[in-house]
Amino acid sequence: MSRQDDTHTLDLFGADADSGTAPPAVVAAPPSSHPALSDTQALLELCERWVARGWLRDLDRALVRFLASEAADASPLLLLAAALASHQLGRGHVCLDLNATLNAPDFALSLPPEGDDLTDPPPLPSEVLANLTLAEWQAALHHPLLASHGPGNTPLVIVNTHSGASGDMPAASANTRLYLRRYWQYEQSLHQQIARRLEGARHPQALSDDQQTELLPQALNILFEPNAALNWQKTACALAARSRFGIITGGPGTGKTTTVVRLLALLQTLQLAQTPDQPLRIRLAAPTGKAAARLNESIAGQVSSLPLAQLEKLLTNGVISVDQASNQSPIAIPTEVTTLHRLLGARPDTRHFRHSAVNPLALDVLVIDEASMVDIEMMAAVLNALPANTQCVLLGDKDQLASVEAGSVLGDLCRRADAAHYTPATAQWLESATGQPLPDAYIDANGQPLDQAITMLRVSHRFDQHSGIGQLAQAINQPRRTQSDRDKQQAVQAVLRHGYADLHHLTLTTDTALDKLVIDGSPTGFINSGKGRTDHQGKPIAPPTGYRHYLEVLQRQRPHGESFEDSPATFNAWATQVLNAYSHFQLLCALRKGPWGVEGLNLRIAKTLRGEKLLYGSDFTLEKGWYEGRPVLVTQNDYGLKLMNGDIGITLAVPDPRPSSGTPGKTLLRVAFPTGDPDTPIRWVLPSRLHAVETVFAMTVHKSQGSEFHHTALLLPPTLNPILTRELVYTGITRARDWLSVVETKPGVLNEAVTR
Repeated sequence: MSRQDDTHTLDLFGADADSGTAPPAVVAAPPSSHPALSDTQALLELCERWVARGWLRDLDRALVRFLASEAADASPLLLLAAALASHQLGRGHVCLDLNATLNAPDFALSLPPEGDDLTDPPPLPSEVLANLTLAEWQAALHHPLLASHGPGNTPLVIVNTHSGASGDMPAASANTRLYLRRYWQYEQSLHQQIARRLEGARHPQALSDDQQTELLPQALNILFEPNAALNWQKTACALAARSRFGIITGGPGTGKTTTVVRLLALLQTLQLAQTPDQPLRIRLAAPTGKAAARLNESIAGQVSSLPLAQLEKLLTNGVISVDQASNQSPIAIPTEVTTLHRLLGARPDTRHFRHSAVNPLALDVLVIDEASMVDIEMMAAVLNALPANTQCVLLGDKDQLASVEAGSVLGDLCRRADAAHYTPATAQWLESATGQPLPDAYIDANGQPLDQAITMLRVSHRFDQHSGIGQLAQAINQPRRTQSDRDKQQAVQAVLRHGYADLHHLTLTTDTALDKLVIDGSPTGFINSGKGRTDHQGKPIAPPTGYRHYLEVLQRQRPHGESFEDSPATFNAWATQVLNAYSHFQLLCALRKGPWGVEGLNLRIAKTLRGEKLLYGSDFTLEKGWYEGRPVLVTQNDYGLKLMNGDIGITLAVPDPRPSSGTPGKTLLRVAFPTGDPDTPIRWVLPSRLHAVETVFAMTVHKSQGSEFHHTALLLPPTLNPILTRELVYTGITRARDWLSVVETKPGVLNEAVTR
């Protein structure tokens, strides 16, 4: 302690009146650190307690034990960082950010997890890390056997970052991220693959300058009608046509599917202009079976509306001729969509695929829809399996939630998409190709190569200025750099108070308010009870509904007097009507556990519907059994049953096809899943064959990605949780097609969520 500090202490306490001398200086004891930070055994015991409580996974604990056995001299701080890095992977983060963890340990690590009542808890991360400094943690990470910088064979990789600093940052103040090596390698692989694809043209023999000047603009003008306003779909097609890697991003209703179908027609036309006898081999894929089915449904209609005859005329009678003797369709656009797992050839019970860098896919163009749902491991596997000259186009909404697995690839790649950052050279090329000059706000002399391959679609054809859903999505998505948190909160509240016809904001004050919503959709919360609205084509929009609607359709349309075996078309039609009616309403929530998570809400809603005599069954049956009307969500791919993660089915009672047992009218339960095949529209499955399903009266926002519902209700929990972010709220509200109910269990939660 310095002399100045001594004097300050003496002055503070004053002189001793009895002795006339100053009392000894009071020296504060240094803050004590948690034993787990300095003692490996104490750390292992802490991990045991966290695992027993469900705060860490067995896998996280096993990693710590393995590293401790491999290097007995490893610092407990390094072992703790490894456990937390593994824990973060389980939460969808590819690394552990040391600075963010120290600034708010419990929040950054989402510990304790949702649903923990904190009765006799083990030490919280904030208690364990309370007196640890960033410099101390950084210094403890270095160990030749366990952690290194960059290439090597250590299980952990240290990456020092200088984010947010200008110029050089002192080592002591630099932030550090700790990776498990496999995920660091995924990041490196993605960076290298994308960089290589951005370097060259789409094909080794690119179109000549004269051909680009003539053919490309003509094809674009055929695909897109002239418009005084800047057509971002046309811009997207032009940009994607000149690069082996491209991204088309945009919110709901901005025409991503329309754009990509026209892009494929454009690419096929350019290809046939070069090699008439070798059309492009094109594949369409999506991360889940549900997303693939949705794209499959929408893309067929888009292909049928293409001006193919005009494009063919351009090829045969225009600037370039094609071989008339070829029997190949001049412009072939695929309509079949597969999952990425099927595309790569997933090997059961392994992380490996049949197609890889040594056995690449045989295709020329790959389009991946719903790319926001693709995790870093899958994206790396896809790009590694693509031949060098294959073009890859990612399609998705950058503002949606990332994959449940680790990595937010699309969101990270599109961080600069709002401002575009096209170089003057790109802007000039785009104007010559599309006839559309770009506004100066989107031109940046310092634009990066990746910026030149990304197009953000900015005009929603589903939500206009009269749509509360669209206005709310826009207010939530406003970039933070353009406004303060308070301004954003005020903008969101202004939308909620405006009185939009399609938007209902509800704060729960009674237990019955939520029950009314899930039963009937609370139509009185909307203007004119939701009556009298029409869509863009003037067709009437049905008023908002709740779950009563599909359950009444189930009973009202039930076939009578017909055999399930002899009249499959009749029962298929019934099931289709019930499934369509079910999609009219969906309650979404942020959490899985607790009274405001899917586990508590599903049972509560089932009992509420039973009280209305819409469902039947004991408490045990409603919680853990099967009953007619039970909606279920598939949570794992089942290739044997041809069911994919995200598929939704409804449990229905059908006549017992077995020989009569003397009980007339006996029924059996079957679960009806839609197939998308007009010949066999329903797949009927015995409940006993379904092992990875859950009741889905309430669905997490994560599980809802790739879906849309006539009326969506987004329920926010009463307390903040790390999972409750702007992306989650945005994803939830944009699942609504016609009606949106935003439900707060406690005022102010929405305001907090939209700024995080």
